[in-house]
Amino acid sequence: MEIIKGTALLLLVLGLFSLFSYKAPKGMKAMAALAGAACAAFLVEAFQLFVGGDLLGIKFLGEVGTAAGSMGGVAAAALVALAVGVSPVYALLLGVSCAGLGLLPGFIAGYLVAFLVKLIEKKVPGGLDLIVIIIFCAPLVRFIGELMVPVVNATLLNIGGIITETANSNPILMGIILGGVITVVATAPLSSMALTAMLGLTGMPMAVGALAVFGSSFMNYVLFDRMKFGDRRTTISVAIEPLTQAHIISANPIPVYVTNFIGGAGAGVVIALSGLINNATGTATPIAGLAVMYGFNDPMKVTLVALACAAIGLASGFLGSIIFKNYKIKTVDQLNQIESEKEELLAS
Repeated sequence: MEIIKGTALLLLVLGLFSLFSYKAPKGMKAMAALAGAACAAFLVEAFQLFVGGDLLGIKFLGEVGTAAGSMGGVAAAALVALAVGVSPVYALLLGVSCAGLGLLPGFIAGYLVAFLVKLIEKKVPGGLDLIVIIIFCAPLVRFIGELMVPVVNATLLNIGGIITETANSNPILMGIILGGVITVVATAPLSSMALTAMLGLTGMPMAVGALAVFGSSFMNYVLFDRMKFGDRRTTISVAIEPLTQAHIISANPIPVYVTNFIGGAGAGVVIALSGLINNATGTATPIAGLAVMYGFNDPMKVTLVALACAAIGLASGFLGSIIFKNYKIKTVDQLNQIESEKEELLAS
């Protein structure tokens, strides 16, 4: 029941964020900003604190990582404000007002207050708008962020806790669910880094996220190459970072998502059985996720499991291309043609 509960809540969260991405004002840009904030804060923390500080024993690098990891709220609030269209100075003003807050509280507060800042920029004379924003918006964004902290702790972090606990009681099932879901999320508007950071995943679940996404790079390369979604540049780009080809994936969700779930679930089982852990939350990304794994586990075991995940990814990509061989896909050229026709229609 705990596994069912954790999975159901996780799918609910994914559904809500997908709805936000497609329906909220500037939703897609806001979610891209959230992923960027997770990268700016947690990737630096992962590399510098866990690899440079802990693994290599360089104290200064550990300090760099600790500093970056504590700035999740700042990065989220500032980047989402920029995505909404706030000027850089005011966006950073909102960001620094969220110092000490977590990634998601900063994101929510920054997103909501950014629209007010835009209105003030538009309606209040230049120079005076700065004073108004300092007096009203700086404390407001902090107030909203602090209101969100207990809400986030009671929902998202609680889901992460359920997933972590159930992973110990039934690692194979949780490996299938987490591996499949996180690799699909890695190709969706909500990035896998942002999701794992918001859920606060650590231990085996975070190891599943990191290495399953690593394996998905090989899977998506083979799938895109054999299905002929685009040219070689498109294929390489999706292997490095799937979100760079979000428009192609959104136009062909069934073959991409189904293949990614199959490959991610297979990799998840291998990772769960290996006993690997990853205590750097938010590192569900191909290159950095693999690198951080060496800071918490035996290097030889990490290498062997990573190779197994790559092999599963290659096989899954090949299998997906066979399953969807006759599926009618939309290629890059077709999508570009549709965009051109829309622009010509608008121009006329």
